[in-house]
Amino acid sequence: MKENGILTLVATPIGNLGDMSERAINTLREADIIACEDTRNSIRILNHFEIKTKMTSYHEFNKIEKGEELCDLLVEGKNIALITDAGTPGISDPGEELVRMCLDRGIRVTTVPGPAAFVNAAIISGMPCRRLAFEAFLPKDKKEHERVMNEIKNETRTIVIYEAPHHLKKTLTELHKLLGDERKIAIVRELTKIHEEVHRFTLGEACTYYESTEPRGEYVLVIEGKSKEAQLEEKKAAFEGVSLEEHMKIYMDKGYNKKEAMKLVAHDRNVSKREIYNELNK
Repeated sequence: MKENGILTLVATPIGNLGDMSERAINTLREADIIACEDTRNSIRILNHFEIKTKMTSYHEFNKIEKGEELCDLLVEGKNIALITDAGTPGISDPGEELVRMCLDRGIRVTTVPGPAAFVNAAIISGMPCRRLAFEAFLPKDKKEHERVMNEIKNETRTIVIYEAPHHLKKTLTELHKLLGDERKIAIVRELTKIHEEVHRFTLGEACTYYESTEPRGEYVLVIEGKSKEAQLEEKKAAFEGVSLEEHMKIYMDKGYNKKEAMKLVAHDRNVSKREIYNELNK
């Protein structure tokens, strides 16, 4: 019985062709077929590295039908390399759908690692990178957009967003209104290219800057998450109009004993349990 072929997700440069790895070049040369998002873009990379492998288009608008065709070829034993227009396939593009289809049919999937814009933007932003919330491009659908923005409002991790130049000002204005004047943001433009630059602002400063500066190139926004202090202040403010007795009753009605309720009330109000005890026993 003939073995299935392998789907290999191959990362390609996000701007600087010098970032193309030797392994990526060899994988593309040795594949039976290269599936790419746009053959007109990919042919430039293939020509530069003298890669003659046959190409086929695989994109958002044919991902189901073409995905089935590619899976059939893999089952026949063909090895397929998947690339995107720039960076790592499967991140905010239809490659993730092809991976799922392959896994459902028992086809092996592997990767040749390389550039990913959101990772590189995050590590040069100066923001904490231990925990990231990657949103890619914000949704166009109004309800989905509103849902995501509400999540961003309360996000404590560093947030990474992709944005096109013609939408940048509108997005910054929306983020400014949502997160406030002092929230920090790093705006990374044209990563790895000759005009790469990083602006580190507050959201208020960013909006002011782009009032007189026309956005050009592709952008990655790296935004500070909500601080622990801000979370505590919001939680404390939510109970400012509630008496201690009413606050205690909320938790005791949920089945907590008095000691447990006092501990939870103290946490909500960002004070010590002893302070709550003293107030209740005056």
